[in-house]
Amino acid sequence: MPGYRGRFAPTPSGPLHFGSLIAALASYLDARHAQGKWLVRIEDIDPPRSPAGADALILRQLEAFGLHWDEEVRYQSDRDAAYQAALERLATLGLAYPCSCSRKEWREHAVYPGWCREGLRHPGRPIAWRLRSDLAMRPVTWCDRLFGRQAFDPAELGDVVLKRKEGLWAYQLAVVIDDADQAISEVVRGFDLLDNTPWQRQLQDTLGLPAPRYLHLPLIVAANGQKLSKQNLAPALPTADAEVRGLLHRALIALDQAPDATLAQAPVDEQLNAAIAGWDASRLRAQPYRPQPVDTP
Repeated sequence: MPGYRGRFAPTPSGPLHFGSLIAALASYLDARHAQGKWLVRIEDIDPPRSPAGADALILRQLEAFGLHWDEEVRYQSDRDAAYQAALERLATLGLAYPCSCSRKEWREHAVYPGWCREGLRHPGRPIAWRLRSDLAMRPVTWCDRLFGRQAFDPAELGDVVLKRKEGLWAYQLAVVIDDADQAISEVVRGFDLLDNTPWQRQLQDTLGLPAPRYLHLPLIVAANGQKLSKQNLAPALPTADAEVRGLLHRALIALDQAPDATLAQAPVDEQLNAAIAGWDASRLRAQPYRPQPVDTP
């Protein structure tokens, strides 16, 4: 695909695990099969959750699996001015507003009820900034490359936070601004982020930014049925070549790519070259969880 630009954007809250590998590998193969660019972005907008050295470890893990990026790694912690400009634009349009409510106050509601839409309910308190999801584009529809047509009314999901009370930027705004700035044409990521897409499409539309195509991947779950995640203490990916080779083969199996069994212990580059040539996203099974969970070793 001419002009294909993909990316992998991990949060440096800890090392990558098998679920992370699935997202990184799928986005990499999709980009390379299309003879496109593959970028890495470190989403370090939450310093308290980003231990020192985690970003460097993530990059070493990617390199160990042969996943080499094409441009300089971007760090969201360097992007404050761009996010602030976008927030000010949204506020000028009447689509972002300050909110002084605490989660405890609205805990009996399924989503934030929009109490501060017409003015601060508690002047003098620290404020967050929220998106007026009821005034932006709605309903939101798009066609996911795996899960097909999607339709959401973001107003039913609530007014998402764009900037937190602590002054930290929220994921929804930062990811939209950076995807546009880096000219990302394809977003390949886990199914757990599918319901974030409506807010992101609203922001893209409001700010006049292009919308990438989306491919949401089935989640990888552990034997107990839980999604593999750092919060669930999923084991870190290895960096030793002997361990990496077998785990890369298992990741290709988990992505339904039916890799040649004779390549199970082949060098990483050999496995990746075969996987790039044979990559077929249509082989993925369109379901949130796999019926036979894949465990990390």
